[in-house]
Amino acid sequence: MALWGGRFSKDESLLMKDFNSSLHFDKRLYKEDIAGSLAHVRMLTDCFILKEEEYDLISSGLGSILKEIEEGKLPIVGDYEDIHSFVEANLIERVGSVGKKLHTARSRNDQVAVDMRLYTKAKALEISILIEALESTLKEVGASNNYIMPGYTHLQRAQVVTFKYYLEAYSSMFHRDKKRIINAIEVMDENPLGCCALAGTTYETDRNITTKLLGFKKSVDNFMDGVSDRDYLIELSADLSLIMMHLSRLSEEMILWSSKEFDFIQIGDEFSTGSSIMPQKKNPDACELIRGKTGRVYGSLNSLLVTMKGIPLAYNKDMQEDKEQFFDAVDTVTACLKVMNAMLPTITVKKENMLKAIKKGFLNATEAADYLVGKGMPFRDAHKVIGRIIVYCEERNLSIEEVEVAELKNFSDLFELDVYTFIDYELSLSKGIKKEILGIKI
Repeated sequence: MALWGGRFSKDESLLMKDFNSSLHFDKRLYKEDIAGSLAHVRMLTDCFILKEEEYDLISSGLGSILKEIEEGKLPIVGDYEDIHSFVEANLIERVGSVGKKLHTARSRNDQVAVDMRLYTKAKALEISILIEALESTLKEVGASNNYIMPGYTHLQRAQVVTFKYYLEAYSSMFHRDKKRIINAIEVMDENPLGCCALAGTTYETDRNITTKLLGFKKSVDNFMDGVSDRDYLIELSADLSLIMMHLSRLSEEMILWSSKEFDFIQIGDEFSTGSSIMPQKKNPDACELIRGKTGRVYGSLNSLLVTMKGIPLAYNKDMQEDKEQFFDAVDTVTACLKVMNAMLPTITVKKENMLKAIKKGFLNATEAADYLVGKGMPFRDAHKVIGRIIVYCEERNLSIEEVEVAELKNFSDLFELDVYTFIDYELSLSKGIKKEILGIKI
């Protein structure tokens, strides 16, 4: 069933019909489409455009369609252009010609706009809840594994941190992601229903009614903008891209840390796979898939930007291309957040291996320089002295703490026995600001 055709003398080409149809992907908007229609018909009745008995018939019909779809009794298939025509055709079939009054003072332009906003709000809230759960998991796993480990810059061992503090860095990233999602919801929380095609309607309607019924903060200010705005999809796609970037960075480090070259962690069997030819392999495929799927979400964002960049006001059919891209991004991010949240508690942290890496990496070099500064040496001079000591240690396969104080005095007379306490890895974390940041218990 088409919702148009009166001015056409020839039937639509079957090729065009198939090309034009969006039912196979916009069918996921059935709840939002019916919710918008129920609010619209209530408004029409309250504004005396429809009679109360007509409202009863239409709302009852819409309710039965929703119930049967969710019970699996009414599959969303058939010769329909989109979810809107599917719902309206089934309504007319159930309640008769009164169902044809549903679309009074409404266009598919504002209808799809309200459907997408309702859907996007709901999915964005779901994602914010998943992010919150992941934040909690990162903190719990960190608290259970508060072991010292090397911190890196340039992928070179730099200074000592803890595994807890390392995971809290990602918790901070995801916390910002959640704030961005909530902010995007706040910005997009406007009702486009009532804009009609682009310039409103001659009927005496009340947009405040549908705004309140559908839970929007306000109605859109401009009808043309209301039906053609897809900024909120682009903004949220950018937010989803940032979430994936953070998930991908975390995945990359889980992959590195689980390799034998690092051997800091072991990922649980539940989220690893093996090789069909090499029996020894345990592959971090969950993390690799998250890292790989990041490109899909980036692609969706870019596709939306390119689609919207040259469209004149108001609605154009190009905008139909927004849905598959956004749906895929939402599905991908949702799946990746769930997998990461379930995988993290399965990891085993190998504290002894992380400690060995610390000792091999001269990660107390900065503290050794600070020790000399505390004895009165300018920092730049101290930096140079410790650099020479590291060269000395590398030539002899020693760590700084393994060098006798008599040997250290060859580099500076300021070294005394108290240097070993000062450069002790765990004690160094309890000094000054690090105590506050890392939460080390003495």
